[in-house]
Amino acid sequence: MRIGYPCINRTVGCTTNRTFRLASYSGERLFATVEENLACLERVLAWNLEHGLLFFRISSDLVPFASHPVCSAPWQEAFDERFAAIGMMIREHGMRISMHPDQFNLLNAQDPAIVERTIAELSYHADVLDLLGLGPDAKIQLHVGGVYGDREASIRRFIDVHGRLAHPIRRRLVIENDDGRYSIDDCLRIGDEAGFPVLFDRFHHEVYGTDGPIGEVLDRVAETWRPADGVPMADYSTQAPGRRRGAHAESIDPAAFAGFLLESLGHDLDIMLEIKDKEKSALVALEAAQSDPRLVTAP
Repeated sequence: MRIGYPCINRTVGCTTNRTFRLASYSGERLFATVEENLACLERVLAWNLEHGLLFFRISSDLVPFASHPVCSAPWQEAFDERFAAIGMMIREHGMRISMHPDQFNLLNAQDPAIVERTIAELSYHADVLDLLGLGPDAKIQLHVGGVYGDREASIRRFIDVHGRLAHPIRRRLVIENDDGRYSIDDCLRIGDEAGFPVLFDRFHHEVYGTDGPIGEVLDRVAETWRPADGVPMADYSTQAPGRRRGAHAESIDPAAFAGFLLESLGHDLDIMLEIKDKEKSALVALEAAQSDPRLVTAP
């Protein structure tokens, strides 16, 4: 069991998602920005390793506008050695990496143009993970998408489009349950039919209002993960007090997290903490998990 956090480290003093306005795009500006983002990614990963946090979600903005038609600069060739070096550090230290395109990426959209843009974005994410030299356990997680007034037709569109994706994308794609459209049962049904893993989001499951023991849900989730996919991944957060239902907490509640560890015992998981204060809460979670026999903090 690895514990981690997504995209931003507020301690190291840099960001992996520097960008610029589309109107000011140039190859030179792209290369300078990617250089800074990769340098920061190395710093963040080194900080994580020093502190025993072996799970990290890389920002989708690592390469700005990578899937946009304006991006003609050969960033893959320009930075292949930098990516390879970072990937070697990840592999040597047993880290787990994931990526998560934003909510505007919809494989089941009714508009073919949105579907094509989504596929281009997924292809970029797969390129990043391939350039890092990571195996299929480095996942790209995605929500099923919209319902569009017809759940069954929308599920069928997702499955049909998934079947047309190139292998570099399909081998990395996982879907996660959301808090109002597609439950974990919906995702398990899609994953079973299309043959790919399902990521369990504990907070979304709670907000959706699905009942039943978490252990039984995790039993079903684990069946969708093959050995090559690695340890099943799970997202964890809690409700932010006084905010709209479904708003993620600013800081982790150690007692609630300890409760999740107890209810998930018997299931190996890599846990991504979707908590607003990022590495600060990740360190608290790591301390709360010290007695858990599943915990891994070093290779």
